[in-house]
Amino acid sequence: MNSSPPLLQVSHLGKSYGGVRALDDVSFSLPTGQMLALIGPNGAGKSTCFNIINGQVRPDAGSVRLAGAEIGGLASRQIWRRGVGRTFQIAATFNSLTVLENVQAALLSHHRQLWQCWRAARGFHRDQAMHLLELVGMAGQAGRTTAVLAYGDVKRVELAMALSNQPQLLLMDEPTAGMAARERVELMALVRRLVGEQRLSVLFTEHSMDVVFAFADHLVVLARGGIVAEGDAEAIRRDPQVRQLYFGTGATFDNA
Repeated sequence: MNSSPPLLQVSHLGKSYGGVRALDDVSFSLPTGQMLALIGPNGAGKSTCFNIINGQVRPDAGSVRLAGAEIGGLASRQIWRRGVGRTFQIAATFNSLTVLENVQAALLSHHRQLWQCWRAARGFHRDQAMHLLELVGMAGQAGRTTAVLAYGDVKRVELAMALSNQPQLLLMDEPTAGMAARERVELMALVRRLVGEQRLSVLFTEHSMDVVFAFADHLVVLARGGIVAEGDAEAIRRDPQVRQLYFGTGATFDNA
């Protein structure tokens, strides 16, 4: 991808469930300040790979290194403490709390202050929470409950929460699922801006090819647990094996 040392280095990952090989010798890297899309058909191994990196699944083989330190096999909480943020396919927010309180709750966890729940959470880290909401364009809705927000705005709140631990690496599991076309583009444009401003690296899974081709610097394509192609958007768009995988024909993504 480039000559700079990678922030994330995934090497020879393997994972089996019974007799099913979910991942087979998967390796890729992600430099600082880039967005990498992990794509493939259902059952390709994307979720397994993603969840190993996030600490939800332990690998059978291989390693995951973050800034040179091994994180493969650590618990999700430990990985989060090392500077890995996460958003989910279904936004993980508290509907009964305000936008501001959601971010304050994430900050309380980051600062190891959840034991102070006997005090009103709204008294903690208000300025920092507002700063994060400004970054994602939600400061103007800080006092509204999350339950009344449009789904695209809920995803922005979740993004602010994911930034609460000042991550080096942001993992986004199908970030635009359930969103309208304009919302998809707006959210990913925001992420792209934050990548530049915050020097983030982003690894995301995504089914919307328009999002993938518009925003990913590099793509890794999985099928049957292994990597079948990787490269930039143009290389993947024209790769005959990828076209066969997705369409079963010689059709291009331009014609899909």
